[in-house]
Amino acid sequence: MSVIFVFICILLDDCESGPNGMNKLVVNHLGKIIVTSDCATIVKELEIEHPAAKMLQLAAEMQDTECGDGTNLTVSFAGELLKETEELLRMGLHTSEIVQGYKKAGQKLQEILPQLIVSHVEDPRSKDELIRICTPVLAAKSSHGYSAKTLAPLVAEACLGTMNPNSKVAPKVNADGVRVAKILGGNISQSQVIHGMVLMRGAETTGVKAVEKAKITIFGCGIEASATEAKGTVLMKDANDLMNYNMSEETKMDEIIKSISETGTNVIVSGGSVSEMALHFIEKYGMMCVKVSSKWDLRRLCTATSSTALVRLGPATPDEMGSCDDVRVEEIGGRFVTVFRQSEESARDGCRISTILLRASTSSVLNDLERAVDDGVAACRIACKDGRLVPGAGATEMELSIQIRSYGDMTPGLDQYAIRAFGQALEFVPRTLARNSGQEATGVITALGAAHVNGDKNAGIDIQGENNGIISTGEDLVDLYDTKSSAFRLAVDAALTVLRVDQIIMSKPAGGGKTMQ
Repeated sequence: MSVIFVFICILLDDCESGPNGMNKLVVNHLGKIIVTSDCATIVKELEIEHPAAKMLQLAAEMQDTECGDGTNLTVSFAGELLKETEELLRMGLHTSEIVQGYKKAGQKLQEILPQLIVSHVEDPRSKDELIRICTPVLAAKSSHGYSAKTLAPLVAEACLGTMNPNSKVAPKVNADGVRVAKILGGNISQSQVIHGMVLMRGAETTGVKAVEKAKITIFGCGIEASATEAKGTVLMKDANDLMNYNMSEETKMDEIIKSISETGTNVIVSGGSVSEMALHFIEKYGMMCVKVSSKWDLRRLCTATSSTALVRLGPATPDEMGSCDDVRVEEIGGRFVTVFRQSEESARDGCRISTILLRASTSSVLNDLERAVDDGVAACRIACKDGRLVPGAGATEMELSIQIRSYGDMTPGLDQYAIRAFGQALEFVPRTLARNSGQEATGVITALGAAHVNGDKNAGIDIQGENNGIISTGEDLVDLYDTKSSAFRLAVDAALTVLRVDQIIMSKPAGGGKTMQ
């Protein structure tokens, strides 16, 4: 059990990011350097050998998969429960009594949490509502405080671009429909949202770089002369035979490209290589050619343009062709990219792909902003499913702590000690916020507890340190109820699973022992 506590202490120190917490520089097993304060990323990159500690990592991964946020709360709260368990064991409590007390406290927490709801997301299709939801998430994830106000409108606009505009259909955010394109240079304020796709490479053609009202044909295969499966030998007696052989191949490619052009296509997208001969005839008929090396990007481009990827080289039917209002090659930050941009009308009619073009000075900042955007999109997705909101800034955890400790005082038997310890563990959120903002944690927690006892359930930690470090959260500093509930549930389950373990039996790795040098 002591090994687990050591791991938890290290992990808690790493994951206490808070609004003004410091980043961690992580070097993974591949030597890649990651600068982040995101708990999900840190836990994912850790090489954990201990199976009990692995359970906490699995709980964090499950929270990240279900809600996209709250991994810090999951790991830290489970760690606090195990730290409190150590003190309870020293007092002489049996593990079964601790487990029973934690189970009762966890059930009580899920009963109290719905009573703390302060507001709801009235209209998920409102940009202002989505900005209100994702701003606290972005501010907590990104180490650049000013970036939250810049990114929140971008995330909200991108999420709205993936929703069905029909008001009779329940709003739903497609997380896969929000893409992120990262370009070095500039600053965060130069980031923008593009309704459509951004391919991180220029066009293959040199003559045509921009097409408006484009008719697009997408090929899942390469645009080149097909090779026969069987080996063959061609006997040539003189130069005329060689010329005629090349001429027949050129004639066939000319016919194929001409037939594609006659369908009205002016933009060709290839999922494979494009031969020089095919490129010559594409230029001849005034079309633009773009190469996409990723099959995932090819699939999203089909969604963005309402087209079908062909597996044959030839003209497409009208149903298989796609359209885009504007396709052009742009130079951004010294890099050429191809932008497939749809107008607002076309986006409402069927385009469900939005791209957030991020700009920053270093790759580490870009990666950190990308992780923040992913969490913001996940928050908007959860808000469409369950729009209930609870106070943020540690107010929810402080109120839960006080009510659960009161519940422990009224509970007979030895379970009451475990219930009180459960309530004590909930104080770690406001304590961490106070510590990371440079305040004296004990004094702030005492003042915050007094405010909640006096009936102010929305009192939270003011990271600016004003008014004795206490602030009323109102309707801006809020957290999603579903994310909070899931994090607490997974943390309690992970801690109880570890506590129920009496002995760990591990097989030795194969290969025998190491030889002495």
